[in-house]
Amino acid sequence: MTTQQLFLGIDCGTQGTKAIILDATSGQVLGQGAAAHTMISAANGRREQDTAQWLEAFALATRRALLAANVDGQSILGIGVSGQQHGLVLLDDQGQVLRPAKLWCDTETTAENDRLLAHLGGEQGSLERLGVVIAPGYTVSKLLWTKEQHPDVFSRIARILLPHDYLNFWLTGRACSEYGDASGTGYFNVRTRQWDLQLLRDIDTSGRLQAALPELIDAHQAVGTILPAIAEQLGINPNALVSSGGGDNMMGAIGTGNIQPGAITMSLGSSGTVYAYAEAPKVSPDASVATFCSSSGGWMPLICTMNLTNATGAIRELFDLDLDAFNALVAQAPIGAEGVSMLPFLNGERVPPLPHASGSLHGLTIDNLTQANLCRAAVEGTTFGLRYGLDLLRQNGLQSRSICLIGGGSKSAVWRQIVADIMNTPVICTEQSEAAALGAAIQAAWCKSWSNGHEDTLADLCQRCVKLDLNSETLPVAANVAAFQQAYERYRLHVATL
Repeated sequence: MTTQQLFLGIDCGTQGTKAIILDATSGQVLGQGAAAHTMISAANGRREQDTAQWLEAFALATRRALLAANVDGQSILGIGVSGQQHGLVLLDDQGQVLRPAKLWCDTETTAENDRLLAHLGGEQGSLERLGVVIAPGYTVSKLLWTKEQHPDVFSRIARILLPHDYLNFWLTGRACSEYGDASGTGYFNVRTRQWDLQLLRDIDTSGRLQAALPELIDAHQAVGTILPAIAEQLGINPNALVSSGGGDNMMGAIGTGNIQPGAITMSLGSSGTVYAYAEAPKVSPDASVATFCSSSGGWMPLICTMNLTNATGAIRELFDLDLDAFNALVAQAPIGAEGVSMLPFLNGERVPPLPHASGSLHGLTIDNLTQANLCRAAVEGTTFGLRYGLDLLRQNGLQSRSICLIGGGSKSAVWRQIVADIMNTPVICTEQSEAAALGAAIQAAWCKSWSNGHEDTLADLCQRCVKLDLNSETLPVAANVAAFQQAYERYRLHVATL
């Protein structure tokens, strides 16, 4: 009988924390747990979270996963942490959090971002210097905002961490960052994989910011072992290794086996993402494509739409529909929703690049104004945004044989068919829908393997632990592809008027 090798994967997202227990020997997920977070929101675009909630949710989700897996926490060999990207956690010299964390979806710092972008020489200057175009959600504008709005907090900054860096710091007492998540800060050069110290000096000449940066480590390196007091609180083996971890998209890539060229992962979450693997930093000339580093040693060209299940969820709530009823209405309406188009830009939009847009409905008549058409138009409109992004990635030389679909929306068979038809590409889901938490657990197993002299490569682990759900495989239907092409062109015309 082969012995189990147990790893804990954590995904700390906007809505909650998820934990899974992975047996890296068999590749099976033995149990999972979750705990919710709440958000601090304001009409000016503020989106923040109290980091103490993350720690409570981490402990609760971990205990629930251990219970569900029916395993002893003392047998956990390693922990991997996935975190929401771009968030800002500021610590003082005692390691205490100075204020709530500003999140990726925060747009309160848009004015600061605009000024920083102008300072970099606009989109072109930002691309040349950093390899990405900074956007309001990125971390860098949050630093300038803190300096100007909270000078008292700014004067006490001793550490600048991303959400997953902060959780690793809480677990180990060591402050470091890995290249994938660091790519989304806006003060990191994705080509050279180094911090852009000059940009931080331009924000504050005192040198306080660069002194507060965490050290950068490779994806396969461990941060350290878990602190005894935290190990006791979590009920986990104190010798468990904590891996480098990464951003949720980077961990989602590992959790879908997207670690070599040709694979595409598409996430249908509250926001939508499409990303691939690249062996070199081939930076797209299009500002909407973020060429992040991956958390597997390469690069990860990515597009992100701000509106996905948050937009379809808003329509569901408006009509007071549960998911099954909503999906039934979507299936009932024809392709193109009888001429109804929804531009679902309820949060502004990043792809297409319309930060100040709002949502709108087009083509309504007395005959086509039905619940079914509005539900259908919401799903089509959000999926057209992903198509727009996928086309940008394809223009940059990306090959796509099939799309691996993850996120809440991927559970809907009708939505899977819509994605396959709009993208004209076969679609398949992974058995484990919590791809980021799975990726974090796989990365922890990889780090442990490195420390043991490479018994398993990352490819070995992905092959064993990432399982495709063959029942979910969905192929494009030629007639649907043609009909959707017309509807997509109509969407593009409506977008052009904005």
